[in-house]
Amino acid sequence: MQALIDHFKQYIPLNQDELALLEGRISARKIKRKQMILQEGFVCKHYTFVVEGCFKMYGVDDKGYEHNIQFAAEGDWIADIGSFHSKKPSKLFIEAVEPSEIFQIAQPDLYFLYINIPKLDRIFKVIVENKYVELQNRVLQNFSSTAEQRYLSFLEQYPNLANRLPNTQIASYLGITPEFLSKIRRDLTKK
Repeated sequence: MQALIDHFKQYIPLNQDELALLEGRISARKIKRKQMILQEGFVCKHYTFVVEGCFKMYGVDDKGYEHNIQFAAEGDWIADIGSFHSKKPSKLFIEAVEPSEIFQIAQPDLYFLYINIPKLDRIFKVIVENKYVELQNRVLQNFSSTAEQRYLSFLEQYPNLANRLPNTQIASYLGITPEFLSKIRRDLTKK
């Protein structure tokens, strides 16, 4: 629980009563590598905080190719926010890239916490706004940046993941082939 407490302290510290309320509404889970916490066609029922490990959120196109949308590692959140709030089936998958430990907050519990811990409502508003800004920047980069610039932005956004993820996962996120990513990496080491 300490990792989550420390995470919230970055925004606004919670007092002991608030922490006790929070602890009663969160579930801890251990997830195996390649285990799904969300599958296409199911409603996203949890916000997930990554204590240890790494996840990818992706969609699959008509040809069966995966397209990574987001990664989440230690100290980050992952959820299909649209499905979570609308209660409509997701078009995305969330899968563990590594064995992981997570905390999850179910929708009814999160809404309860928003009402009973107003600080938490503000914290989540900032978290979601930051994710939205990341998404806007990513969309902008996809049509206005070179593959090398997108890779450098990936390294900036996910500095600890470049050596933890296989080329195939990073290339899928960047919208390029793994071979082209290898070429970009080689070219950057020569500079």
